[in-house]
Amino acid sequence: MKPLQHLTRENVSTMPRPVKIIQFGEGNFLRGFCDWMIDCMNETTDFNGNIQIVQPLHQGMGTQVNQQDGLYHVVLQGIHQGQEVNDARLITAVEGVINPYEDFIGFNNLAKNPDLQILLSNTTEAGIAFDPMDLSYEQIPQTFPGKVTLLLWERYNHFNAAKDKGLLILPCELIEKNGEQLKSCILQYIHLWKLPQAFAEWVIQSNIFCNTLVDRIVPGFPHENIQEIQQKLGFSDSLVVKAEPFHLWVIEGPRHIQDIFPIHQSGLQIKVVDDLTPYRSRKVRILNGAHTAMVPLAFLEGLRTVRECLEDAKFGKVVEQIIFQEIIPSMDMPLEELEAFAAAVMDRFRNPFIRHELASIALNAVAKFKVRVLPSILDYQRRQSVLPSTLVKSFAALIVFYKGSYQGTTFPVNDSVEIVGFFEEVWNESSEIPSKIEKILSNESLWGDDLLKVEGLHEGLVKAISEYFSN
Repeated sequence: MKPLQHLTRENVSTMPRPVKIIQFGEGNFLRGFCDWMIDCMNETTDFNGNIQIVQPLHQGMGTQVNQQDGLYHVVLQGIHQGQEVNDARLITAVEGVINPYEDFIGFNNLAKNPDLQILLSNTTEAGIAFDPMDLSYEQIPQTFPGKVTLLLWERYNHFNAAKDKGLLILPCELIEKNGEQLKSCILQYIHLWKLPQAFAEWVIQSNIFCNTLVDRIVPGFPHENIQEIQQKLGFSDSLVVKAEPFHLWVIEGPRHIQDIFPIHQSGLQIKVVDDLTPYRSRKVRILNGAHTAMVPLAFLEGLRTVRECLEDAKFGKVVEQIIFQEIIPSMDMPLEELEAFAAAVMDRFRNPFIRHELASIALNAVAKFKVRVLPSILDYQRRQSVLPSTLVKSFAALIVFYKGSYQGTTFPVNDSVEIVGFFEEVWNESSEIPSKIEKILSNESLWGDDLLKVEGLHEGLVKAISEYFSN
């Protein structure tokens, strides 16, 4: 084995650039998604900007990132348009990490940077929250929106409320209306801290809060073959991020944001749109919906990973049936767009470099089924006047899955105590299957409605579940 160089800017030639972006979060997803894109944009457009990361929690990876001067590699592995991809890119766009709990002054000074234009974040779904116990901006706020409020307040004061010193704010948390929710939290902090109304108006009028949708599978650090990767790279890199080739970043906002963020020049899959709802529906219904629909069916067939599902000759056709014959016909978007996205999804499911356990997708499967699959069942029936047979069978398999076991196999049911307890109670009752299904479908707390009203669903589920127990 050849000796490896330590990955620092002393050992790598990099181009100095102004810091144009503050990023809250140093985790794998942001580094393997947004930071990778910005690094590509530095190469292919005139953006010419670096990223200063803020560590949003007391404990994090900031020290580790700084030890490598912000440098790390993104390794893309997967299938793209039927071809295997296995490429590595050195990311040079990250300046470093500031921990505001250790360097409060340095954190505040970030707001005074005249080159600053953009704020990015991914602080998990729970990160965009208001905490009424964050009572002061004279010390570091605990929440992410509190920290952003403080930065904007510092910037407002430093630049004397200049209208051109607002920021383009792109939260990437996986919640609906993430930009609107972040803005709402910031306005709550302004009220809590009794800051001037003029500042609130500057926040609203001089900053652009965009709702976003992000899509890329980023497994993170490749523990299983890191030595092989490092030998190929020639560097000792403790921050390698493994990701799939597919990427999509949809930003709901005005077209003029491209004046500061030259998305249109990048060649990347980044879209600025007036309404990202169709893109969210496409992702939730096709990608997430297919995942959720296949899990119970696959478990009952003895399969345990997404890739096994696609490689199994019989079950692979089931997945295609779900996506192309039942989910897509339930949707209102252009067929060509839906089928192109679905083809990319099939490539992603076949990725030989990612072991995606069905057990992990099965977490909170009832809530996921309600959001990701049930709308396709109902819309298919509305459009086609019949129920989609494979998705109904998936619904039946989900009910069997929540029994906890089948033909001697125990299932990894992982849900709230209330939901697990409800299904346990139903399956332990001495009633016949039709009565059990009636009780399940009429539970509005599970599905958001009384599904007994859906014509033919009760009968379809009874038939499918009875077949499982007649074998």
